[in-house]
Amino acid sequence: MKRILITLLLFLMTTGVFAATPPHPQGRLSDAEIESIIKTKLAKSKIGKDGMTVHVKNGIATWQGVTNVMQHKGAATRMAKTSGAIQVVNNIKISDEARAKAAGALLEPRRVEVKTK
Repeated sequence: MKRILITLLLFLMTTGVFAATPPHPQGRLSDAEIESIIKTKLAKSKIGKDGMTVHVKNGIATWQGVTNVMQHKGAATRMAKTSGAIQVVNNIKISDEARAKAAGALLEPRRVEVKTK
């Protein structure tokens, strides 16, 4: 019985039943499918609150919008890639507020405490 369950589990894993995105008969997802996956992930993500938009054409995801968090730009690119986009054009602008905050963090002196025995 145990052998049958293991065989069944291995079969299901190799056929893509447990895959993050379902296998596509042509090997690549359609633009609508990629865009739908990205928008679903965006709705569940923290970066979804930034109001960024994405459009997919010929497998290329194009992002538009503005963010107040520098890391959200990179997160958007990774999100599109993991959703099936073959290329990403990231036109997301980083706000002046985010740039100033990042520059301030770089210029701020760090205090280091050295303990001796």
